[in-house]
Amino acid sequence: GNDLLKCEAIKAQIEARDREITNAYAKDTQVINIHNARRYIGDRLIRTAAPHRILDPAHGPLIAVKLNILTRKTLGGFETDLDCRIFGQDGKIMPGLYAAGEAAGFGGGGMHGYRSLEGTFLGGCLFSGRNAGRAAAKAVG
Repeated sequence: GNDLLKCEAIKAQIEARDREITNAYAKDTQVINIHNARRYIGDRLIRTAAPHRILDPAHGPLIAVKLNILTRKTLGGFETDLDCRIFGQDGKIMPGLYAAGEAAGFGGGGMHGYRSLEGTFLGGCLFSGRNAGRAAAKAVG
């Protein structure tokens, strides 16, 4: 449709944010954090951009962008035991079916779960791959 955004509501929201940027007694947490970070010279020089009003003409026109939500990781996978054998819906091991890597719930037995961080998956992938391979080899004799 053509009425997806209410322009006046968006404009009011942007103007309210712009008032917070110029207010020395701002209550907006993000604005306060930006100002506080810039008090440290290292952050001011390298890490934290100077805040500016969104509607400041010196910073160019506003541009609308349509975004689509995308899930990059689920922190899930199949429920497995430490041999990377997959449990079925009945809670029993499914014979001959193994999962490794992220499909194994990040390392077999869900070793990271919801606390996993970027860069921590490789170890679990290697661990589960090794365990799945060993368990499969043992199962076939």
